[in-house]
Amino acid sequence: MNYVDTIIVIAKEPAPGRCKTRLSPPCTPEEAADLAAAALRDTLEAVAASRALRRVVALDGGAGDWLPPGFEVIEQRGRGLDVRLAAAFVDVAEPALLVGMDTPQLTAVILNDALAALGDADAVLGPACDGGFWAVGLKKPLAAAFVGVAMSTAETGSAQRRRLERLGLQVATLPVMRDVDYISDAAKVAAKAANSHFAATLRALGLDSETSRA
Repeated sequence: MNYVDTIIVIAKEPAPGRCKTRLSPPCTPEEAADLAAAALRDTLEAVAASRALRRVVALDGGAGDWLPPGFEVIEQRGRGLDVRLAAAFVDVAEPALLVGMDTPQLTAVILNDALAALGDADAVLGPACDGGFWAVGLKKPLAAAFVGVAMSTAETGSAQRRRLERLGLQVATLPVMRDVDYISDAAKVAAKAANSHFAATLRALGLDSETSRA
């Protein structure tokens, strides 16, 4: 096994109107930003608790008080998400696992297992319930692994896997997880991570059930 000890979190500054826009309605832009900030805190805490030695945030926007110590911040580059993913791996320039900020139910155990899986494979991919993916890892930073893959569709996960396999990479599959895109996702995720910042914020907003504010 070749140990991988770098995790990248690709994130957007949790500012009103810039993130989690699909939560509105029922959320106001400010409430959606609060939920995004809570999810990001949960994600970064899981990364901090993992065995990763290098922790990087590839950030679109500015850092805030949600950023704990011990994280390196790099600026996202490029227009589309495919290009930004490629740039993050190229800029980090070593084997790495990348996750987003949409899975506040993430734990250090899940991350450690993903790092171990990447140690045994050329790449890893974590499918999401909506057809996308919540994590991707590469032993070598290949821009060709992402550029041109259509993002944010129901076929993104399968298209990403095909791209990795066409590059001749051995791809290990991580567990399926749910991204928080809509309020129904938020309620389901909060139920699985009841002690998270995300769940507490959802409860405080009175949105901890799928029928809230219906």
